[in-house]
Amino acid sequence: MGLFDKLFGKKEKESLNQGLQKTKEGFLTRLTKAVAGKSTVDEEVLDNLEDALVSADVGIDTTVQIIKQIEKRVAKDKYINTSELNGILQQEIENILVDAGEQSYRDFSTPAGKTPYVILVVGVNGVGKTTTIGKLAYNFKKAGKSVLLGAADTFRAAAVDQLTIWSERVGVPIVKQGMGADPGAVAFDTVQSGIARNADVVIIDTAGRLHNKAYLMEELSKINRVIKKVMPDAPHEVLLVLDGSTGQNALEQARQFTAATDVTALAITKLDGTAKGGVVLAIANQFKIPVKFIGVGEKMEDLLVFDKHEFVDSLFNLEGPR
Repeated sequence: MGLFDKLFGKKEKESLNQGLQKTKEGFLTRLTKAVAGKSTVDEEVLDNLEDALVSADVGIDTTVQIIKQIEKRVAKDKYINTSELNGILQQEIENILVDAGEQSYRDFSTPAGKTPYVILVVGVNGVGKTTTIGKLAYNFKKAGKSVLLGAADTFRAAAVDQLTIWSERVGVPIVKQGMGADPGAVAFDTVQSGIARNADVVIIDTAGRLHNKAYLMEELSKINRVIKKVMPDAPHEVLLVLDGSTGQNALEQARQFTAATDVTALAITKLDGTAKGGVVLAIANQFKIPVKFIGVGEKMEDLLVFDKHEFVDSLFNLEGPR
């Protein structure tokens, strides 16, 4: 395993296990009931399994897809006992999670030839967007990168203040203007400043108000355009932050933002306080966008690089940290 061990060691695994505790307790309790007293996977087992997945907020479409795949396996192999079901279910869940094409994020390095690496962060207010930006800045800095933040959510004074607090806490500079300033101008200044400072990473916050889709599209399109004036191939990443504890509501937000802008990656927050962690599967599957980070707490260290194998393993592991 080598390098991967370092990226996802014992500490990260413990955080993941704890973060998914509420989701897996509910899910595995229902899964155990689904196969209780059964020796083979029959229609009743599959119906109960469907209920278990839906209750974990995996969503109807994704649940149906998983069940269909298991039905195919049962039909092909003729006799599948319930003890094999866990393994098959883990494989099928893993299969629906999308892999990111570019893997530098796994150790908070940046792709070659993209300096500064510009990340535009989008998402509605209250999902943990500013906290996620702070945690990203912390991790990039810890990996030896110079980071610059941009406060382009100028509609709320609190948003600029919060990001300023994070910049001070992490010890990275910030570009900001007064409340009501043009978000595009802030984004422009941030990227320009990032180039002038020779920064490795530029992370830009954006407004989280969802008045209507047209307004959102217009605002995000404008920010994208002005960034390209300074750096034609930027932003290199559009990271959508979603609150995992809102379940299917997060799915609706993903629908709005993917319609408004070219979202390239997802960060799912607040998984530690919810039994709805299955929504990660629903979102990743429906929009075919890779989940890159998950938030499992409030501390700077509580942003985990998402690994689909470890995520599924933790979802099925009630024994706690290994």
